[in-house]
Amino acid sequence: MSEPTLEQARRIAVRAQLLDGRAAGVEETVRRLGFLQLDPISTVAPAQHLVLWSRLGSSHDPAELDRLLWEDRKLIEWDAFLYPVEDLPLLKALMRRRDRPLDRRLIAWLKENASFRRYVLKELERRGPLLSRDIEDHAHTRREAHRWWGERKMGLLLGVLNARGEVAVVGRRGKQRLWDLAERWYPETETVPLQKARRLLLERRRRALGVWLEKGRVRVHPEADDAPVPARTTLLGPFDRLIHDRDRAEALWAFRYRIEIYVPAAKREFGYYVLPILHGDRLIGRIDPLFDRKAGVLRINAVYSQPDAPSDAWPAVRAAIDDLAAWLGASEVALPKLPAPWR
Repeated sequence: MSEPTLEQARRIAVRAQLLDGRAAGVEETVRRLGFLQLDPISTVAPAQHLVLWSRLGSSHDPAELDRLLWEDRKLIEWDAFLYPVEDLPLLKALMRRRDRPLDRRLIAWLKENASFRRYVLKELERRGPLLSRDIEDHAHTRREAHRWWGERKMGLLLGVLNARGEVAVVGRRGKQRLWDLAERWYPETETVPLQKARRLLLERRRRALGVWLEKGRVRVHPEADDAPVPARTTLLGPFDRLIHDRDRAEALWAFRYRIEIYVPAAKREFGYYVLPILHGDRLIGRIDPLFDRKAGVLRINAVYSQPDAPSDAWPAVRAAIDDLAAWLGASEVALPKLPAPWR
């Protein structure tokens, strides 16, 4: 396809991300999307589950993802993302890489902390799987306060060892990761050269995007489908790949989206954990929600409509909010004053 029209590009992007109602099952959805991003903030729901709900609706059972990860092992967790297990040969190539400054810094840090590394690997070999808190401090490692990993460096070391492919996340207890030696968790795979792995992963990501920006032009994947998008309305999580590329979102939808979690409350434009509203193949607004688990209430702090939002779209938006509430197990939805077009 030559450079698409704006309408074609929107349809391609929505359909490529399975936001047109065609998604059928967690495993197939993850395989098509290529990966799910993890994030510890769950103002509404964990990021990975919110992405799946946007595509599967309230029929999505969060327990299914855990089963695929920890029982069936059809998915793997690596470096704060979930991937189909068949991508493991490509991920292992990334684990071995040494070409980036970051890779060289990680390798150098492991060398500087060689005795710490040996100690943790030996503990995992002897007693694993283990939570990080189950591993005693290393005798020669001094505690230092840090905003990301606290006073202990155990979490830092396990994260670096995971990035380099020496340890794996093999389960979770609540929000805590369970660690073990990678060789005991990952299946044997073929060895793929780094450049080939990068090329294949890039191809899969572009296929999942459908369209992307390159040198000021909209590029289209050969398998792109620009068929009409059904009249389906849903809400998108902050890490959804439809809006993850902020420049693309502005180019295709004139929709400026930024995560304001770390913005002081007084300076936020829209809210703490804002969910864009997808209506067919258009982004027509956003909501600022909070799920009050204790009270069982999904509180919508604010609703915003885009200047060109259809005036008759509110019933579909409300239905999407109600579906989200049902999926969360909320017994009530608390709504604010609506924007003028939807009152």
